[in-house]
Amino acid sequence: MDYVSSAFSVQDKVTIVTGSTGVLGGAMAHGLARAGAKVVIVGRRVERAEEVAQAIDRVGGQAMAAPGDVLRSEELNQVRDRVLSQWGRIDILINAAGGNVPAATILPEQSFFDMPQPAFEQVMDLNLLGTVLPSQVFGRVMADQGAGSIINISSMAAQRILTRVVGYSAAKAAIDNFTRWLAVEAARKYGSGVRVNAIAPGFFIGEQNRRLLLNEDESLTERGQQIIQHTPMGRFGEADELVGTAIWLGSAASQFITGIVVPVDGGFSAFSGI
Repeated sequence: MDYVSSAFSVQDKVTIVTGSTGVLGGAMAHGLARAGAKVVIVGRRVERAEEVAQAIDRVGGQAMAAPGDVLRSEELNQVRDRVLSQWGRIDILINAAGGNVPAATILPEQSFFDMPQPAFEQVMDLNLLGTVLPSQVFGRVMADQGAGSIINISSMAAQRILTRVVGYSAAKAAIDNFTRWLAVEAARKYGSGVRVNAIAPGFFIGEQNRRLLLNEDESLTERGQQIIQHTPMGRFGEADELVGTAIWLGSAASQFITGIVVPVDGGFSAFSGI
């Protein structure tokens, strides 16, 4: 057990989680803090970032509220400087900021040909650029250290064709490609200690998709039923079920792993529907 505990340890690892004021990012931030990591809560809403950090502190964890917009390098630079001043290093970066934009979603009664360009650009920026910029700012510190783990958040929409979510799907597919590209770049230029991987969640209930998947009475919508029918485990994921994979990818247990995308999806990606 000593070997296992050591291999999977994230004790005192300084971990930045963007989008940690949301459901999935917040669950990973809380989970890593419970495992002993020092967690930096990055989100656009100051009061919400402080609430998440305080909640972690109240249960004995170590957290820093560091509000910042992932689309503004100057704000990320301020976060980086503050983290280095207080904790001296950056060990793990989880790029959990992202999400969908309603106008970049094609409903059954709508046409792809009418999708507004600004909506597509917005969802691409939020997900792809919102992953690239933090990887530049915080990844540079890891490169200088010769060690660090970047964990991007992809989606089943990147791997399987889902109707409607054209912008979100394209953005997450780009994240998969960027993950592999940066993994190669980092290992070849900065050594095997700098690793880049991604987690691809299946279907989890969050603020953005609740009404798409559940009715007011919490019963499944038609789309929710289709998803459950194509998920062998027969249920949606729980946000805490992402934590184990994040700990594994952030720890020495995965020290020879880089450039992969790990599905956490209840078997959705494995099932043909037949």
